[in-house]
Amino acid sequence: MERFESGHYDVIVVGAGHAGSEAALASARMGQRTLLLTISLDMVAFMPCNPSIGGPAKGVVVREIDALGGEMGKNIDKSYIQMRMLNTGKGPAVQALRAQADKYVYATEMKHTIEQQENLTLRQGTVERLVVEDNVCCGVITHTGAIYRAKAVVLTAGTSSRGKIIIGELMYSSGPNNSQPSIKLSEHLEELGFELARFKTGTPARVLSSSIDYTQTEIQPGDEKANHFSFATPDEAYRKNQIPCWLTYTNEKTHHIIRKNLHRAPMFTGIVEGVGARYCPSIEDKIVRFADKLRHQLFLEPEGENTQEVYVQGLSSSLPEEVQEEMIHSVVGLENAKVMRTGYAIEYDVIIPHQLRPSLETKRIKNLFTAGQMNGTSGYEEAAGQGLIAGINAALRAQDKEPFILERSQAYIGVMIDDLVTKGTTEPYRLLTSRAEYRLLLRHDNADFRLSEIGHKLGLLSSERLEQFILKKNAVEQEIERLMQTRLKPNEALQTFLKEKHSAELKDGILASDLLKRPEINYSEILRFAPTLEQLPREVREQVEIQIKYEGYIAKAAEKVERMKKMEEKRIPKQIDYDTINGLATEAKQRLKLIQPETIGQASRISGVNPADISILMIYITQGKW
Repeated sequence: MERFESGHYDVIVVGAGHAGSEAALASARMGQRTLLLTISLDMVAFMPCNPSIGGPAKGVVVREIDALGGEMGKNIDKSYIQMRMLNTGKGPAVQALRAQADKYVYATEMKHTIEQQENLTLRQGTVERLVVEDNVCCGVITHTGAIYRAKAVVLTAGTSSRGKIIIGELMYSSGPNNSQPSIKLSEHLEELGFELARFKTGTPARVLSSSIDYTQTEIQPGDEKANHFSFATPDEAYRKNQIPCWLTYTNEKTHHIIRKNLHRAPMFTGIVEGVGARYCPSIEDKIVRFADKLRHQLFLEPEGENTQEVYVQGLSSSLPEEVQEEMIHSVVGLENAKVMRTGYAIEYDVIIPHQLRPSLETKRIKNLFTAGQMNGTSGYEEAAGQGLIAGINAALRAQDKEPFILERSQAYIGVMIDDLVTKGTTEPYRLLTSRAEYRLLLRHDNADFRLSEIGHKLGLLSSERLEQFILKKNAVEQEIERLMQTRLKPNEALQTFLKEKHSAELKDGILASDLLKRPEINYSEILRFAPTLEQLPREVREQVEIQIKYEGYIAKAAEKVERMKKMEEKRIPKQIDYDTINGLATEAKQRLKLIQPETIGQASRISGVNPADISILMIYITQGKW
């Protein structure tokens, strides 16, 4: 095929899913001429699986994306049909916002944002090869022979990478939702020497809403209290007429149907080669792994306001079509449900992430970045978080600037990327609150305090957004200071209140801030005895209460971060030869050479590198023997 030059850009992003959309928008907003290439313009920011955004850890990532100047939070706030805060009975470190999306509005709104973005060109095309010169990526080649050149390239091919859909004994080459797969790009990456693995994910059947007997299920309404993913969305915009989800369960009949058909389940017959997600298993996997459980939760989730399709969350399957129908009809409320789309498993290629730097640039090819599910993660939020960082770093590379790295103590996005490049993953990686050692600092409510100023410095967050944040920050500080200086006297009203709350009565005066630290008392109750001159905004009140109530715990976590700071800042010289370091264990040498850590802190988290190895490495670097 004859090739021809089609244009020069600063940054090219391949793939317009959740990672690619964030990467392209970030690059363009940082002033770089950006090209976003996608196999299909109809699949921009599409949700081929769960029609939702957020949840534990994932919801915090969306807030972090928003605080840095990304788009996912703003986009879901335009397109949700239901919003719920999860884990409200627990502490702020594990509370999580989750939104049910209108998947079609979500995709349309994101595409519209991309189309309107200055410096950004959206174009349909299938990338088959990279332009690599002297181990530097400087462009891409599409299936039509068009050559696009750039200073940096970001790959976000996702589950399209040599995608294969599997339903029972049926297998065919396909991207998600029967879109076109990307085949030749994977083959080219292997030619370039990249190590690829096969992962698997899946999706359940969709059923016709009017064929569901909702009277047999439990309603799951949205919250009445206003909440948003974007810090810029006002409470007045909160949707009142939300659409509910519904809860039902599998039963022994369902489990019997699955067990008698396990011999036809691709994941057990050997047809499926890819490794599936441990934390989002198929129903057949759940039945085998949790054989003692009598039932499993199923959530019936509308896919949008103007569609009858309902997503049966929890019933992901690759069993044959007729078995899926029998299985669905065994569930209470779904006895007469009409299946609109059959569930399936999809296998795809991933780049084993030890081949990446913390900036998400590949070690093998300079100026080439990868993000999203092709790095081994699962979920729209994880993909978008990586896409944002890859887009930022591609833009910085185009400007000959140093890369931007988020620390584990700064963001869940930092935890995720560090986990991927330092520890690797042998299965689709999912963010969990338990993965973050500083999770009390990485809350959904304070993402703007952690990241807004960084986002503005990068050129992503507008001056208006920064000014909005500074006003909030000042209001929080002033109110905390006021409560720390306001002494409450043990008058009759206060003593009666404390008695009603089963809280210890006062023998002397007490600072309002100290009274707020009592677990049984909240901020709105404190205002009865220490009123403000004017009503403070909800987000200010929330932040005041959390910062005062958890002050001691937050301080301890911050001290832990400071203790680790020296190790995180201690750089490891790029030219170091681990084989020449006497005393290092053989396994440590092998792992250090594979991962190529950039700091002592990162080296200390590598599996197989123990504290004694770190001590030897630090002495070696300090003595300048390299």
